[in-house]
Amino acid sequence: MHAEIITTGTELLLGEIVDTNAAYLAKQLAAIGLNLYYQTTVGDNEERIAAVVRSAMQRSDVVIITGGLGPTVDDVTRQAVARATDRELVLDARLLAQIRCFFEKRGQLMGKNNQQQAYLPKGAITIENPVGTAPAFIVETESTSIVTLPGVPYEMRYLTETRVLPYLRHKLGLTGVIKSKVLHTCSIGESRVDQLIGDLMRQSNPTVGLAAHPGQTDVRITAKANDETTVDRLIAHSEAELRARLGDYIYGADHQTLEEVIVRLLREHGKTIALAETNLGIVTQRLGNVSGSPEVIKGTTLSSSTTSLLERMGLQIGPERTIQEYDTAVASVVAAATREVHGADYGLAVLTPEGHDSDIAYGASLALVGPNIEIQKAVTFSIHTPSTIKWVGNTALDMLRRALLSLPQL
Repeated sequence: MHAEIITTGTELLLGEIVDTNAAYLAKQLAAIGLNLYYQTTVGDNEERIAAVVRSAMQRSDVVIITGGLGPTVDDVTRQAVARATDRELVLDARLLAQIRCFFEKRGQLMGKNNQQQAYLPKGAITIENPVGTAPAFIVETESTSIVTLPGVPYEMRYLTETRVLPYLRHKLGLTGVIKSKVLHTCSIGESRVDQLIGDLMRQSNPTVGLAAHPGQTDVRITAKANDETTVDRLIAHSEAELRARLGDYIYGADHQTLEEVIVRLLREHGKTIALAETNLGIVTQRLGNVSGSPEVIKGTTLSSSTTSLLERMGLQIGPERTIQEYDTAVASVVAAATREVHGADYGLAVLTPEGHDSDIAYGASLALVGPNIEIQKAVTFSIHTPSTIKWVGNTALDMLRRALLSLPQL
């Protein structure tokens, strides 16, 4: 048994809004043990929606559609489902009365265009909507259940939890559970992770997959079983094997971020840090957004360039050295100075070049100075893109993480 999701709305295709409905539905289907194989987004066009629904019916046991059930001209999902299933639209007098009552309770008159919301494909199972004006419905064919829900998120979620999930459990006899766990790694590329765990990615249950991000590769474990105890055991077994292979490249799991892990480690070890950065202040921003960070960040110094940062800090570099953005020795001087000025246990310097020209090389000089430790690192890229900023931040934070945990530096 498997399902697919169709989200409708031209605004989704234009990027005007983010499709949160599909993500929510995917999690709900996993929770009841129903596999999700396909997701499709289609604009507000009756013919195209109908074509997508027909394709979905040929390959999936359950099709869940969101959006296009409102009263406006471009709300054409009900018409499209009727066309895809070769059914006529019929007026449901009871639904029409409920919609009218919805407006009357709010002291409003129902518009004529709202009447179309009471039309459903012939033979459809009605899903009454007490939190909105758009009734949902289910069309059952010989091979597929087509569940059509409003696109308004709070209406869709309410109907999913109170009507759709119970229906699917009963209709399909679902007793299984699907759960996932994500392990986060940093300072290791996707190809290297693949080399280390490639054989595990070919197993069927649990499945193991990768998701690459700038400076970080996530490893997702997904297991399916008839009960949560078995699922948890399957995930724990795979997680143990993954941790054995990936070791200290793993910094956290699920919703943990690298900056949250850093703040927690600083607090647990009773250590503090001072920061000095040029240009964007990428590490300062990330750490500053973590709850509890004021307790461990003793001070920060930000400036637009290395030269101006040195001037602000009252530092002078000998005439024999040319100050360059990629000079790690300069970064080390800055890290030591900010540590001393603010009385912190660690000083971290992140020096990046000015500007955001994507046609030139981009690099950063990093340095961490602390108790019996001085680390310098240069990070360079052939071009500057938004992802390079995340790479630099993750590299700097991982230097600190490894120092706090007494791990080898990379």
